[in-house]
Amino acid sequence: MIDKKKKRSISRREFIGKTAAAAAFTIVPRYVLGGNGYTAPSDKLNMACIGVGGMGYNDTVGVNSENIYALCDVDDERAAKAYNKFPKAKRYKDFRALLDREKEIDAVTISTPDHTHAVAAMMAMKMGKHAYVQKPLTHTVQEARKLAETARAMKVATQMGNQGHAGEGARLINEWIWSGAIGDVYEAHVWTNRPIWPQGID
Repeated sequence: MIDKKKKRSISRREFIGKTAAAAAFTIVPRYVLGGNGYTAPSDKLNMACIGVGGMGYNDTVGVNSENIYALCDVDDERAAKAYNKFPKAKRYKDFRALLDREKEIDAVTISTPDHTHAVAAMMAMKMGKHAYVQKPLTHTVQEARKLAETARAMKVATQMGNQGHAGEGARLINEWIWSGAIGDVYEAHVWTNRPIWPQGID
């Protein structure tokens, strides 16, 4: 009787070739091969984070799935946590110098003191950078309109850091209102679970 399960002998050369090919899949990063959940470095945005202490640190960490390319803060002590977390990022004290020199930047986060938000955002957008700007966006309606005009003209994406209104609950309420699911809204009652702080000078 003839054995139909003939064993095929494999040469040493074939064996080495096949094991080398298999090993390549364990050595080459998955994003090179297009694996799920991996983004090629060339597909990441180069982020410049302007104002990286306090709330700015949270905003910087919030975009760390991208390439944190540059950090900017006037206060080294407040910025130390961000500097330590992203040691490869270039460091600046003046956002104007950062935007002037770093042409590789795709987008910025702006978490500086309130009175500088609009100035930094306008400069970044005029240079074609997408911008995430902490609240308050501006001090006047006119400034806000100018930023909106610039964003449209430069075709950049913008977002103001208004966590409360950007949350899932606010989005859901908007969808209910827009779809007419709850009818016309004439009145809204709002409350908070936080105690009110002492009022006045007494």
